[in-house]
Amino acid sequence: MDWNRYRFRSLWRLPAPPATVYTALERAEDYPRWWRQVREVTRLDDTTGVVRVRSVLPYDLTFTAREARRDPGAGVLEIALSGDMEGWARWTVTPEGAGSVVRYDQVVEVRKPLLRRLAVPCRPAFRANHRLMMRAGARGLARHLEAV
Repeated sequence: MDWNRYRFRSLWRLPAPPATVYTALERAEDYPRWWRQVREVTRLDDTTGVVRVRSVLPYDLTFTAREARRDPGAGVLEIALSGDMEGWARWTVTPEGAGSVVRYDQVVEVRKPLLRRLAVPCRPAFRANHRLMMRAGARGLARHLEAV
């Protein structure tokens, strides 16, 4: 087992139509407004940006996110990640009743030296940290969508 490799999946049920949710998710530069763990997003060009995140544990992760797929018809947004994490992440938005289900998939290898050294003893804490971040993101996006 590679202790520095992580696979995550989260499901968010939101009371907004898929097109509205998709539009919010494709505006990554707005994430810090509704997702407090996304501390900063700096656009480099139309398809690339630098993102800094920090959840409960006292470390930041900074990575470059490059658009790999944008398909509004399929409800898919996918990025390639490099920096403190290498890999990919994908949002998939589908209808559910009058609302939406958002599926977040991520496969990454951690590159940040401190986190690599702590991979074995801290893996459960790192996974819990990610769960807390995703829970806060779902709540933040729901509040944001109610306001728009």
